[in-house]
Amino acid sequence: MSKKLFLSSSFEDVATLLPEFEKNLVGKKVTFIPTASIVEQVAFFVESGKKSLEELGLIVDELELSTATAEEIESKITNNDIIYVTGGNTFFLLQEMIRTGADKLIINEVNSGKLYIGESAGAVITAPSIEYIKSMDSPEKAPDLIDIKGFGFVDFHVLPHYTNQPFMKIAHKVFEDYSSELILKPISNNEVILVDGKETVTKAN
Repeated sequence: MSKKLFLSSSFEDVATLLPEFEKNLVGKKVTFIPTASIVEQVAFFVESGKKSLEELGLIVDELELSTATAEEIESKITNNDIIYVTGGNTFFLLQEMIRTGADKLIINEVNSGKLYIGESAGAVITAPSIEYIKSMDSPEKAPDLIDIKGFGFVDFHVLPHYTNQPFMKIAHKVFEDYSSELILKPISNNEVILVDGKETVTKAN
């Protein structure tokens, strides 16, 4: 099956592009994973992301990995129609994904064709490695994380909030530091990277 990924910096700013990319959204169930946000002081994007999904007619089924049972994690990731991973700290997100085994479940579902929506940290984690984002996200928030390999859904590295405050300066520094060794795809808050099988396009709203 070919992979379908909708990768953004700020989902609420590009949500209207989702129905063009994925038909028949109304009534579908989204496994909504806000885990990356729980170690951040600013997390308004979690509620705005949920609201944007609901406005498209989707049913939001929240899954907080750090507190969920193994049964709940497996059931929601495998049975729901779409997987959505919010922004926040990418290192903490990956730590909890690995600790709970959610990473393997998600990789399996997405490789089988399930739509994956990643916002900021949720987009970064689809790369081969998340090391490049360490000046934007503090690795110290994930003391138990040993392996920084990402999901590897794509061969590039999403660089979110490229032209948006308060991240613009740091995003540009990441670009300077890594663009010679990695394939970086910088996106602003009103851009989205759409991956459909072998085709990858960036669209602006």
